[in-house]
Amino acid sequence: MLTLFSKRMHGFCDGVSRREFMRIGALGIGGLTLADVFRSETAAVSGSSHKAIINIFLGGGPSHQDMFDLKPNAPIEFRGEFNPISTNAGFEICELFPRLATMADKFAVIRSITGKVNSHSSFQTMTGYTKRDLQNVGGRPALGSIVSRIQGGTQSGAPPFVSYMGGEPGYLGPVYKPFKPSGNNLRLSGSMTAERLTDRTELLKSLDKMKRAADSSGQMDAVDAFTQRAVGVVTSGRVADALDLKKEDPRVVERYSKQGERFLLARRLIEAGVRTVAFSWGGWDTHGQNFVKFRKQLPELDTALSALIEDLHNRGLDKDVTVVMWGEFGRTPRINKNAGRDHWNRASMCFLAGGGMNTGQVIGSTTKYAEEPKDNPKHLHEVFSTLYHNLGIDSRTQKIIDPNGRPQYLTDIREPIRELVG
Repeated sequence: MLTLFSKRMHGFCDGVSRREFMRIGALGIGGLTLADVFRSETAAVSGSSHKAIINIFLGGGPSHQDMFDLKPNAPIEFRGEFNPISTNAGFEICELFPRLATMADKFAVIRSITGKVNSHSSFQTMTGYTKRDLQNVGGRPALGSIVSRIQGGTQSGAPPFVSYMGGEPGYLGPVYKPFKPSGNNLRLSGSMTAERLTDRTELLKSLDKMKRAADSSGQMDAVDAFTQRAVGVVTSGRVADALDLKKEDPRVVERYSKQGERFLLARRLIEAGVRTVAFSWGGWDTHGQNFVKFRKQLPELDTALSALIEDLHNRGLDKDVTVVMWGEFGRTPRINKNAGRDHWNRASMCFLAGGGMNTGQVIGSTTKYAEEPKDNPKHLHEVFSTLYHNLGIDSRTQKIIDPNGRPQYLTDIREPIRELVG
């Protein structure tokens, strides 16, 4: 099996390894080695449109004041080493983002995000909640799992939710786990045909019938769903094609750069029919040498992110595909003795593009040294409500029944951000 590793592997200050290898186990069906962590909806019906989300997690928590909220007039112990540059939309961003500066009309930046916690985890940027919320019934599900439950897959046969960094289904159960790409054995091999594969799948289901009847955990239902989705993916071949960058124009691959392969794969997976793609990029836990690390990482991010935004517009996907990029929290206004910035959850940023939103704007502001939101603070849940809105899901009315029989809203603040979608 081929295992896809993150191009950037980093450890965080909590000592937890963030080495991203997402592996898919083996599901033996007629000699095929297949995905193990598939999830599928059992009764959801595909919609006619294909709205989608690309969720980019900047693991470690980047300092927004060195990226999109520079404070050039602050004292040196706050302002950092970078200068702002003007964009084509009239606001300023870091000088290490020259490509993004030429296309700021195609994205929006929220400088006043609130509601984050000081925890090294992608959980909040996947669900909008902390791990403790609804823990008694399994926890809050990731956005991709909710989309899978409500909207199901598209007619392409692709899994609705692909994640390179986790994305637990929470109280929805294992049926709605994401597909985590780690192998490329996603094609029929030898003399196996789609009809024979289907016949063998039905035989396996019959043999497992008694075990399934005795199972109360939902795992066997998940196996049924995973198998069904696996058959669809293998017989269509579209996901395998999307994961094979040799099928992409080499000039496009070069434009994203080697460090930007995840950005390109996300675009290709969306085109293959996936509704939600989530991945982590970079190491941003900069307690020391913040500016040395940023001088390397920001130009790489500029290259990959600008290529993605440009591709979405050139391919006519900018109205349907939303890009969201953020970290788990922000960074301290004051630079520490190690030329770094420490954890700071009182203010952080969010980058948004596509989705038919009103772009070319900055929303909110922070105080003089970026300590707190000053104008127009936006809670994490408002961003999630906006993402659901862009997908055609109304968070003001949509509810899902949890295992205790209680209806659960998708967010606590259910109005989308009007500056973006009004």
